Amino acid sequence: MVLSPLLIGLAIIVKRDSAGPVIYRRRVVGRGGVQFDAFKFRTMVINGDQILHKYPDLKVIWERDQKLKTDPRITRSGAILRKFSLDELPQLFNVLRGEMSLVGPRMITQGELTRYGDFRDELLTVKPGLTGVWQISGRSDVTGPERAQMDIEQVRTQSFVRDFKLLLLTVPAVLKGRGAY
Repeated sequence: MVLSPLLIGLAIIVKRDSAGPVIYRRRVVGRGGVQFDAFKFRTMVINGDQILHKYPDLKVIWERDQKLKTDPRITRSGAILRKFSLDELPQLFNVLRGEMSLVGPRMITQGELTRYGDFRDELLTVKPGLTGVWQISGRSDVTGPERAQMDIEQVRTQSFVRDFKLLLLTVPAVLKGRGAY
């Protein structure tokens, strides 16, 4: 209830900035391998794949890293939403639905599970989190293997005290905007 005005305001900004739905649904894997749609505010234009085809060099980087520092598909409002992780606020509904937790390993797609090798099953023992070690450790500036290691560490060392500390450290990390793109 407290965040409702902010969520409504952000939804209006997204809608006015570019055509398409306000909410983007990303199919991810949760605890026990159960797939669900994680909600985010849409930060890209709706024809993003067509735009990426115009930039073959960026397409290669995207296919390798699943991240682009300079992404031509990002909307004006999307750049700001991503910088301060505001695009992730709709995931609070995933938390309320019991699909995610506030703190945990980052959410991943079915295809990303291969990065975890033998630790895949261990990762799937907990719910993905809205924030975690990766969020306060550089976000998108962290490599894929580093993110996977942080996620496994998150699963193995979780505790109420550690999770609470991570929640507190998330605020300054997000406000700095480091690694957010």
